[in-house]
Amino acid sequence: MSYSNINFDFNEHIVLVSGGSRGIGKGVVDAFLLSGAKVLYASRHPMKNAESSNAIHIPVDLSEDAEIKKLFEVVDKFGIPNILVNAAAINFTKKNEDISIDEWNSVIQINLTASFSLCKEALARMKKKKRGKIVNISSIAGRHRSLVSGVHYVSSKAGLIGLTKQLAFEAAEYNINVNAVCPSQTMTDMLKKSMSQEELKNLITNIPLNRIATVEDQVAVILFLCSDAASYITGTYIDVNGGQI
Repeated sequence: MSYSNINFDFNEHIVLVSGGSRGIGKGVVDAFLLSGAKVLYASRHPMKNAESSNAIHIPVDLSEDAEIKKLFEVVDKFGIPNILVNAAAINFTKKNEDISIDEWNSVIQINLTASFSLCKEALARMKKKKRGKIVNISSIAGRHRSLVSGVHYVSSKAGLIGLTKQLAFEAAEYNINVNAVCPSQTMTDMLKKSMSQEELKNLITNIPLNRIATVEDQVAVILFLCSDAASYITGTYIDVNGGQI
């Protein structure tokens, strides 16, 4: 590989993004479209903005494992995905004593178990081609703790890091890279709903780079991990947090 071949050109790549209708996931969809990829995104509802109209929406309820199998029946019609980005997540700002077992199970299912199932299905297909890239979106909460999120969210994001490390070990012989990114608070609709303007201002004072991350800050690192420039990186996570930890 020569340095002149390193770029974010994903022509002829098939990319599957879970949770691609909003937030970082939507940013990933938009970026891969601009980079020439065929993009499939799996979510309950399609995205609202027209700039991603070339992406193919596949409706799925990630709380049901049977639906993930059906999802890949649709994906198979387009071919074997070269890239999987797991961006789907839910979050609740509750203290431990206020979290019911049903809510715990719901968060773990969407944030961790669904990613396991998506990885399992994708890897079974990628192994046939002996190539592929998987990026799981964890969180600063999975590396440290959270100022606002509950223990179920933090546990699920920590679990994604463990999932990433073990899958990378098992998939390495097939030339498949599995990595994770750990974003800090990023200016998405989810963040705006979970923190007040005053809380956001206070948060910035604790960030060495003195600003909250943009979606583009996170997406650039994800594209890097999916590019040839990261061909020797697997089983790790990258903190994208403005220097917070």
